[in-house]
Amino acid sequence: MMKLKILLLASILTLSACKDKTAKVLDYQTEDLDVTTSIYPEAMTKVFDAHGGVDQWKQMKTLTFTMPKETGNEITTTDLKSRKAHIDMPHHQLGFDGQEVWLLNKDTSKYEGNPRFYYNLMFYFYAMPFVLSDDGIIFTDVEPLVVDGTSHPGIKVSYESGVGESPEDEYILYYHPETHAMTWLGYTVTYFTKEKSKEFHYIKYADWQTVNGLVLPKTLEWYTVENNVPTTIRKAVNFTDVQLDEKALDPERYVKPEDAQVIE
Repeated sequence: MMKLKILLLASILTLSACKDKTAKVLDYQTEDLDVTTSIYPEAMTKVFDAHGGVDQWKQMKTLTFTMPKETGNEITTTDLKSRKAHIDMPHHQLGFDGQEVWLLNKDTSKYEGNPRFYYNLMFYFYAMPFVLSDDGIIFTDVEPLVVDGTSHPGIKVSYESGVGESPEDEYILYYHPETHAMTWLGYTVTYFTKEKSKEFHYIKYADWQTVNGLVLPKTLEWYTVENNVPTTIRKAVNFTDVQLDEKALDPERYVKPEDAQVIE
């Protein structure tokens, strides 16, 4: 029995260093531990914990937030398990029904943008750091980001082949060295080129709000970049009326309307 416990402890310590899919088949019934967070690197687990814990996030089924804009409110609703989405805008509706991205024009106004690129873009930025608990993610420690004299440790995120619309995308999450709260996000955009990019864009996670026990963004600030370092604020986006629910919405919420256009 003592040998068995030692072997089990060794397995747990190995899994705490990297996210391993074999964690799903191990038997943790004899151990009193946090099964979910034990499969992430220690630094990533501390970031999750600083924002309320990935276990609390995993209990949630639906996320809704509003982005106030000059043209009117944009309301995004996402099923956190299937990632089906519904975005309501003043002149359009945009969604993902689990199979297809669709666009509905409410009037004659032309939609400016790429619906397939946009339908989950703001959700992904908003749901940081918790979207980094998804499967198929590879974590690597990187050099810290130094801004205004403060050194922010970094965790680079990349994706296994075939994961998502743009598996070549790369993200670097930077966090506060003492609190481990997320501070910056560096990211590349490969959707249009399908090739890895060396050019990083930067978002400052400037303000936070607590919703259903989880610390989520209140304000995101995009920055101009010089020598691959953020310098001055370019634009800010606020998030209001944030709702996190342990219940999933009626699936009809995400169904493509009859008059909607399927986006190839």
